[in-house]
Amino acid sequence: MSGLQGAIRGNVSQEQQVRRDWTRAEAEALHGLPFADLIFRAQSIHRDNFDPNLVELASLLSIKTGGCPEDCAYCSQSAHYDTGLKAMRLMEQADVVAAAKRAKDAGATRFCMAAAWRSPKDRDLDRVCDMVSEVKRLGMETCVTLGMLTSEQAERLSTAGLDFYNHNVDTSPEFYGRIITTHTLQDRINTLAHVRRQGIKVCSGGIIGMGERVEDRLGMLVLLANLTVHPDSVPVNLWNEIDGVPVAETAERPDPIEVVRLIAVARILMPRAVVRLSAGRQYMTDELQALCFLAGANSIFIGDTLLTTKNPQREHDVNLLSRLGIVARAS
Repeated sequence: MSGLQGAIRGNVSQEQQVRRDWTRAEAEALHGLPFADLIFRAQSIHRDNFDPNLVELASLLSIKTGGCPEDCAYCSQSAHYDTGLKAMRLMEQADVVAAAKRAKDAGATRFCMAAAWRSPKDRDLDRVCDMVSEVKRLGMETCVTLGMLTSEQAERLSTAGLDFYNHNVDTSPEFYGRIITTHTLQDRINTLAHVRRQGIKVCSGGIIGMGERVEDRLGMLVLLANLTVHPDSVPVNLWNEIDGVPVAETAERPDPIEVVRLIAVARILMPRAVVRLSAGRQYMTDELQALCFLAGANSIFIGDTLLTTKNPQREHDVNLLSRLGIVARAS
């Protein structure tokens, strides 16, 4: 049975193996399955690799906001666009650690620190490394997203004890040039390789709802699934509405069922990756989030804000997870 026939006819045993040779045709065949069949297969694979009633809670803090020289057409922090966002300097370490403590008290096991840079300068990286070490002492997993890295910078972060590095591929290779011109997709993949070689786990996903086609969303997943090593975490972001950026002219909110289908395909293509519902959850109903968990999502960001955009309030998340019988995964 060929790979495409397996995708259509249900060769689950083949898909349970970690593959890195997926084709677009296979991803499209999976995406087009009857909804019940797709969810059954994704949930089956999910149960083979995870406890379906555990969800990872993570927290994200912008430690350096705005003024980014990149021209990412979706981003409020780009210096190329007038979004009304005030650029701020790198936060003080004590303030970052205090925020991490609050996140831990709220139930988060992973603390993510984001800086709006093309790539960090050495003096700034020194300060970030110190932040990583201090947050680690709290007993939390650490993650940073700082833009592009050299191999030497990745080594310094590894020495500081960093657990995860986030660097999204954002979208498909075909759509990429329509949203970013100041660096290439290969630049991003190179950074992922640098951090992986230093023993740091990779967090990489993308954004949907920017005006891309369904084929582009699947192309993004195939790109990630065919990396030498699958990302340890795959965040799926719904584009947040931001005035003043080019994507505001092309954005279209994804159909809810299409979102669930995408999560299910991500679970099948990358069976051992944590799939995170990231930015844009404030646009999702409780019912949609429940279907996403059923399809294989097993991580969310908690906290009232994500970088510069809104996020569901913690009380709402606690209530939803309680109603679903889902509990937070320990670090």
